[in-house]
Amino acid sequence: MRAIVMKEYGGPECLGPAEQPDPVADPGWAVVRLRAAALNWHDVLVRQGRYQSPLPHVPGADGAGTDVETGEDVLIVPSLWWGDDESAPGPSWEILGDHRPGTYAEMVRVPRECVVPKPSGLSWPEAAALPLVGLTAYRALFPRARLAPGESLLVLGAGGGVATMAVSLASAAGCTVVVTSSSPDKVSRSQELGASAGVLYADPSWPQAARELSPGGHGFDVVLDSVGTWQQSIGALRPGGRLVVLGASRAEHANLDVRRFYFGQFDLLGTTMGSTRDFAGLLAMLDAYDIPAPVIDRTFPLDEAAAAHAYLETGAGFGKVVLQIA
Repeated sequence: MRAIVMKEYGGPECLGPAEQPDPVADPGWAVVRLRAAALNWHDVLVRQGRYQSPLPHVPGADGAGTDVETGEDVLIVPSLWWGDDESAPGPSWEILGDHRPGTYAEMVRVPRECVVPKPSGLSWPEAAALPLVGLTAYRALFPRARLAPGESLLVLGAGGGVATMAVSLASAAGCTVVVTSSSPDKVSRSQELGASAGVLYADPSWPQAARELSPGGHGFDVVLDSVGTWQQSIGALRPGGRLVVLGASRAEHANLDVRRFYFGQFDLLGTTMGSTRDFAGLLAMLDAYDIPAPVIDRTFPLDEAAAAHAYLETGAGFGKVVLQIA
């Protein structure tokens, strides 16, 4: 099969096409012939060596295609062996494409429990783009943040895949959604997905500007922070609000005013990915509400994965970058 192989850690140039052996479906495992694979920022970290993936390595967590054994069109849940405890993943948990071959290939082998029917209304790129960001956003907003209809949500960094999905899910659930972004265009596009307004985070006073856009100007019930700016995020919360953290794209360390935090009665919630049961909840929500398909910013042929990574790292896109495989 054709695949994208990473022979060393580094920049996008580390990714190159190569022939690899076809995977074999053992008992309890499925082989999927892929039609599309979506990029995630997580893949960039894999490429940089942050997760010590074995070399040579085929990266990629997201994909959609056809189950070789059943002939069914499917998508892949990239959260492997979460375990029985819904509160947190167990010791065997891993993300597809970290330590075993991923989806930047014509075929991939995954646990059978991680193969689910493809929603009929999605194109192949949209189906490939759904699993990681959909699962991550769903768990962050509902099982973790306990977001309820009528509440308010601030989403940091509008434009990324998780952020765009969070806007769509929360808006469909009847919540007021505001975003932060680097550009007025991304704010405008977020409004097309259901956000009511947005602020530019280049302005140091953005927490107060965002707070003024919350219902009554009292602050948000929930802030979804994928960038690591906890102190500023807390400044946008109402007393008793919940800060949900799922990334560190701009800062890997945070300083908090401890007294302000406990006097504010805030909740600090960490989250990443989710279980297959969370994914079932996401699919049920997609069936129950009129939720837009994942936003596809740009597609690249499989062999141009390096160019796709370089584009993703510019931060210029809005939505998902996808590799078209077949």
